[in-house]
Amino acid sequence: MSTTSGPERPPAAEADILEELKAELAHDLEEERPPHAGPLAQVAAGLVTLAIGIAGVALSLGFGLGSLTQPGPGLWPFVVSVAVTALSLAQLAFGREAQDTETFTRSSALTALGVLTLVGLAALLPIIGFEVPALLVMVIWLRFLGGESWRTTAVVSVVTVAAFYALFVLALSIPLPRLI
Repeated sequence: MSTTSGPERPPAAEADILEELKAELAHDLEEERPPHAGPLAQVAAGLVTLAIGIAGVALSLGFGLGSLTQPGPGLWPFVVSVAVTALSLAQLAFGREAQDTETFTRSSALTALGVLTLVGLAALLPIIGFEVPALLVMVIWLRFLGGESWRTTAVVSVVTVAAFYALFVLALSIPLPRLI
């Protein structure tokens, strides 16, 4: 006696339904996806990230690397920049024929704007502290890049900056530049 309500399906029928759903989902995703980027776009992306990686290496060396037991402020930015540089070189060498890349679209510009806000945060941090630049980044990301309402943007931005302050300044005693 079956305890389920409704007709039972044989396992083969369920597998067929799952395969149909997978095929339909794959088709829908392919229709929404921008066209593939060509080799020129992939080389351009590799060159841009290579320049960012090299600039990161140079800037992090200026902060001082320290040692593994006494890391300086530039150690982790240096490690990340070396990884970005290496991956960019690999992209330039092997990635021109990749089929999993997309052409630059409006969402690419939004990503670039997000990166520029982080550069602005880094530039303003030593001048006016982290509170105001962090709040501005949150507002830009939530309202203008994410399309959130002003109410959500205000609440989430203030709560996030307060949480960062509590975590990094109060709990961990990290000497971040601050207004106060």
